[in-house]
Amino acid sequence: HCMDAVSLETPQENEFIKQRIVRGNVKYIWTSGRKCNFAGCDRADLQPPNVNGWFWSGSGAKIGPTSQRNTGDWSATGGYGQAQPDNREAPQGNDESCLAILNNFYQDGVKWHDVACHHLKPFVCEDSDELLNFVRSRNPGIRL
Repeated sequence: HCMDAVSLETPQENEFIKQRIVRGNVKYIWTSGRKCNFAGCDRADLQPPNVNGWFWSGSGAKIGPTSQRNTGDWSATGGYGQAQPDNREAPQGNDESCLAILNNFYQDGVKWHDVACHHLKPFVCEDSDELLNFVRSRNPGIRL
């Protein structure tokens, strides 16, 4: 409760989560990373979505362009050997619009991959100040 899927807005947050994935021998996790490819995402600054449309849905913060490899922690490879995000499942009608962290799945280390959102994966959550403040406003004196 009062949590969102994790948003990895700093290199430190990213490394913290990656270390936990490795220590726990976890194959993959969902994050709050999302591609803006739905109604309202037709703004010029979000085009093309696979390059400029990625954001953290938990915080609303934009992820840097995927064409600039120094922003984020996208893998240099994937199922077809192409740099991420590659939208590999799109030809089958499954837009890869969610951001997962895969643990050496393609012998690439612990890296970001775009994945179709229907896949089942564990997830990591973090506190949401907005949700916590909402609960506090409705429940004076609550200890969170």
